[in-house]
Parts: sequence; structure tokens; C-alpha cells
Amino acid sequence: MSDALPFVSIIIPTRPGQADIPAVAVARALDYPKDRLEIIIARGKQPAVQRNAAIRAARGELIYFLDDDSRVQQDNLRRALAHFKDPQVKMLGGPNLCPPEAPSLEQIFAVVLSSWLAVVSSRARYESVGVARESSEKELILCNMMARRDALLELGGFDESLYPNEENALMDELQKRGGILIYNPQFIVHRRPRPTLKAFCKMLFTYGRGRAEQFRLHPTPGSALNFVPPLFCMYLAAAPLLALALGPIVFAPLALYFLAVISQTAVSMTSKGVLRSLLASPLLVASHVFYGLGFWRGLFTQLKQPGDKPVTEVNLETVSP
Repeated sequence: MSDALPFVSIIIPTRPGQADIPAVAVARALDYPKDRLEIIIARGKQPAVQRNAAIRAARGELIYFLDDDSRVQQDNLRRALAHFKDPQVKMLGGPNLCPPEAPSLEQIFAVVLSSWLAVVSSRARYESVGVARESSEKELILCNMMARRDALLELGGFDESLYPNEENALMDELQKRGGILIYNPQFIVHRRPRPTLKAFCKMLFTYGRGRAEQFRLHPTPGSALNFVPPLFCMYLAAAPLLALALGPIVFAPLALYFLAVISQTAVSMTSKGVLRSLLASPLLVASHVFYGLGFWRGLFTQLKQPGDKPVTEVNLETVSP
């Protein structure tokens, strides 16, 4: 019976020397025949390079990407197979949710990431939103993503000159070639957000930088909305000077913005709790500012082609499922 199921390779990138890899333990507990499954640990310091090396070595026709701290649901593989019966489906993903036992600060970060005002449609990466549907790179995330190996190889894998956003560029290219991406809100992993405010803001900055670098290398119309946070930062910087010439009317957009923050906070209260939502409110603003600053940084970084980068050693280890 198991021979009828596709062979699946689970790829988990991690750092050199890391002994505790939570994703391995939960991957071994997946509801799937062990003889149709392999787990590849890719150790290194450049995730895109690690994943590409593992893709080339993998035996599976389907590749399931997890981060080393992803806690996957036991039925995820079987849930995914229903979608891959359609040969046009090239990739599938779902949300990574904050575990309920995570510390309070991380729960507050999760409120921000799951809010429409902070990340628009990308909130689906951090919240189970809607029903299973055709989607785009805006809703899928690499810590919980499944793809056809042949489709990945056809595109040469992930763009190794990008980090982050290497998966976003690849998904855009898959769709350009007619491939279908699926978002399934029940295809879930649990992962803890960043542990400190500094780490959270750095993450937002990095996401902005990565998006700008992706736009420079792989421009698409879908990236237009990502210019809003950097323009917002420009407005914040220029408003005091403009007010000297034009008067208080310059601050009207800012008043509307804070009205939107209040509205989002009220909406979050209905499902996330009053205290968490109130504490998340200033971080909604921070999400736009740090993402916007990162985007400006990414517009002016020196981009290197894969061949220009030093060779990164990758060690692959296949462990028993």
C-alpha cells in the first residue's frame, strides 16, 4: 500500500555543530510510511545553499522544507497529498503558528504578525486564514513548505544571492511558468517568534532589506505594496519640515494612520485578548518603521551573484525517519 504513496524528502537546514534539532523529532512522528520518507539535515551557514545541496541529494519526488525549530502536525504529509494529485500544483504551504505555551512577549509579537495592518495578506503565514486556495508568495513561508523536486531543479533551486526572500523569488518564477501555489490554513507548524524586542525589530528590518533586494533582482508588480513602509518612513522624516511651510494639514495622513492602528487594535482584541492587543499596538507602528528602514537599506546594498560569494561548506546528514 505504501508503494502507491510518493516518496517524500524532509529538508531541515541548521547550523554547524547544532545537536538539538527539534524538527527532526517531530518529523519522525509524522503519519507516513517510514519506507517512503527520508530526513536530510543540511548543516552550514547559508540557508539557500544548504537547501539547494539537499534538494540535489534528495530522493523524494516531493520535498518538505522545515526550519530546525518547526513543530509539524502529524497529518501534514497526508493532508498535502490531496493537493499534489493535480500535476499543476508545484508548491504548497501553510501557517507557522505561535505555540500557546510561548512566553507572553512572543505572544504579543504573534499578534502583530497576524494582523492585517502590519503585514497585509502575509498575515496568513502566521494565522490560519480562510480555506485552502490557490495563492501566491505573499502567503507561503519556507519554514512550512512542500514542493515538487523536479520543479525546483528546473529553476535551479533557490537564488543563493538572496537571504531572506530566496523562496519568494522562486515562487514568483513558478507562477510565471504556469505552476499553481496552494495555501492550506490547516497545513500547520508551530514555531516560536523572536525571543526579544531587539531580535523582533531586527527581523522586521531584515525582511524589508530582503524584499528590496528581491525586487532589484526579480522585479514583479506584486512588490508594489512593499514600497508603502519605506515611503511612510520618508513621510515621517519629512513631515516636520513640511509642516513649517504648509501648516498642520501635513499631519492629516498621520492622524488617519493612527486611526487605522486603533481600529486594528480593536479588531485584534476580539480574538487575541485586550491586554495583548494593547501591548501589540505600538509594535504595529514599529513593524512599518523597521521594515521600511530595512527596505531602504536593501535598495542600496551591494548585490553579489552566487559565483561571487565564497564557497560555503554544506554537510548533509540523512537520518532515519
